Amino acid sequence: MKNAVLSAVVLFAPMASFADPLPSWGNSDSKNRIVEFVEAVTDPSGSDYVTPAERIAVFDNDGTLWAEQPVYFQLTFAMDRLAELAEADPAILTTPTLEAAAKGDLQAVAEGGHDALIEVLNASHSGLSVEDFQASVADWLDTARHPDTDLPYDQMTYQPMVELLRYLRDEGFSTYIVSGGGLHFMRVFAEDAYGIPPEQVLGTYTATTYETGDGTPAIVKAPEIAFVDDKEGKPINIERTIGRRPILAGGNSDGDFAMLEWTTAGDGPRLGVLIHHTDAEREWAYDRESPIGKLVDGLDKGPDLGWVIVDMANDWNRIYTGSD
Repeated sequence: MKNAVLSAVVLFAPMASFADPLPSWGNSDSKNRIVEFVEAVTDPSGSDYVTPAERIAVFDNDGTLWAEQPVYFQLTFAMDRLAELAEADPAILTTPTLEAAAKGDLQAVAEGGHDALIEVLNASHSGLSVEDFQASVADWLDTARHPDTDLPYDQMTYQPMVELLRYLRDEGFSTYIVSGGGLHFMRVFAEDAYGIPPEQVLGTYTATTYETGDGTPAIVKAPEIAFVDDKEGKPINIERTIGRRPILAGGNSDGDFAMLEWTTAGDGPRLGVLIHHTDAEREWAYDRESPIGKLVDGLDKGPDLGWVIVDMANDWNRIYTGSD
């Protein structure tokens, strides 16, 4: 009898280690509410059951799936690329903003506001085929390191969120990125980093042209923003591209408020999840006053709308996929 009991312990112990779908999440109300929601919508015998076709989950990227401080990673790429281009042809630095960006003067670029940001993005992102642009992004990700953590940027994805994405897909969800970041930029790393294929990445995109100048057809990025996938643009882009209202949406800033609001306003069971950056020790603590990832409406209105407000410092046992 003793041997039989020991055999049973050995047999079932490995299974127990796999029982928790979100091991990097602490045992908190946030985790419990997410798991309860997923279990409810996937139980065919329950009143809240949702068919797999309707199990759409959408997530912001910057500050939700990976870090975004001290500046959006795509802007760092843009400034690095501009400096590289200027070495070959200094004449491209036609304005003080571009000169500052090529020198890595982030403060000067930031002081220029939205117009300066667009100027830097246009100068560094346009005139290339999509394939060539994405190759340059891949090369940058292979070599660039974050100035504070010294981690590769694509290892500063949030391990708890990577687990959540995997858990949702295991339970029959389709997971999408819906971000203010550049569409072609994010498609380079989204599948390796998150398991999200390129066709399930929605983002801001430039105008493009179809060109055959050298005899090889190519889609070329033009120096013009065609669509900004932020704020009210997010639900508009979801409706246009996916064609279904999600039942779960995750974000971290007021740029995501409309997406979560629209998602949770639909009929049936729905869930909004906001990542609140409260961890100044392992990451950064910021919300209401931050120029990056500002969060006011979500904190003030989210709880009354039934959203889960994730306290990063208390709800997550681990932050980055690339750290211990």
